[in-house]
Amino acid sequence: MKIGVVGAGILGLAVARELTSRGAEVTVLEKEDRVAAHQTGHNSGVVHAGIYYRPGSLKARLCREGVALLREYCQEHGLPYDEAGKLVIASTRAERAGLREIADRARANGVPDVSELDALGLREIEPHAVGVGAVHSPHTAVADFPAVARHLAASLDVRLSHPVPAIHESATGVAAGGLRFDRLVVCAGLGTDALAGRGEVRIVPFRGEYFRLTGTAKSLVRGLIYPVPDPRYPFLGVHLTKRVDGEVLVGPNAIMALALEGYSWRDVRFGELARVLAWPGTRKMARRHWVTGLRELNGSLRPSAFLKAARRYVPALAEGDLVRAGSGVRAQAVGRDGALVDDFAIDRHGRVLIVRNAPSPAATSSFAIGRHVADLTATLSDSS
Repeated sequence: MKIGVVGAGILGLAVARELTSRGAEVTVLEKEDRVAAHQTGHNSGVVHAGIYYRPGSLKARLCREGVALLREYCQEHGLPYDEAGKLVIASTRAERAGLREIADRARANGVPDVSELDALGLREIEPHAVGVGAVHSPHTAVADFPAVARHLAASLDVRLSHPVPAIHESATGVAAGGLRFDRLVVCAGLGTDALAGRGEVRIVPFRGEYFRLTGTAKSLVRGLIYPVPDPRYPFLGVHLTKRVDGEVLVGPNAIMALALEGYSWRDVRFGELARVLAWPGTRKMARRHWVTGLRELNGSLRPSAFLKAARRYVPALAEGDLVRAGSGVRAQAVGRDGALVDDFAIDRHGRVLIVRNAPSPAATSSFAIGRHVADLTATLSDSS
């Protein structure tokens, strides 16, 4: 069977690897001149252990499966993988209830060796951190996702600089990018709506901006330091992440981008922005969360806001310890009612399977999502 995969991020490549292992003839089509050009190549590299996600959700299950598969792949092929450990810190007593919920979810999801710490206990893990309590996940890791993607691509048929402007399904197959396939899997991330816009969710691009610590300030962080997340949002808040290369990132925030690939304020595409704003869910989301949006905007325009957020957990940080370090854009699905879709979402239409929503922890879960998608692909109908 000939199967096409649109998108050569880590998710599309993991799907292609799994389908190939099951005997399919797979071709990956990527519009950029390299793999991992967008979400895979612009994140912090965190391998999530599964402590946040609602027990029983697709995210929770595939994250836990994916961690083991990713760790095994990295170890087998000599790719960086460091169990740096994560602290989720409550900075006030009011946040303790959220901290307890995280601990309960972690245990329900089978995350190993999670512990709850008091103010003194968390400083044994991160001597320069402060808070009234924390949840410690020692097996939360960091990896080099672009390196994983490049290694995956080396053994696959990947057609770079090969855009897919549209897909056409018929009784005999699916046409995409000038090629014909028996089945097609769309893992297009930010480009999903351009290929499969119909549906009850649409992609809204959220830019996450990062700073990094400079000089001796990097020694103030041993692993990963996270706040207690706001349960209303699928974003985890500004955090500090020690990467596999030794750099320490601070961020990201979450602001709506002005283009699907809007990595800075200068990236504006009015046609894309108009389509995003025309979606009723975008307007309802904005009305519901405008206060939070203004706070995130302030963080984007004023670097001091990032420093303030970071000093809440590592007070020794000083002005001049943070410098800008790029950004990423998250393809966040938003429902018609304005709700930000939290779980992974996959649609099936005849011979075509569409990954509608695959935000964090999609990179962590990529190998498990690959298995799940391959199972679903086997159930696709031959009728258009």
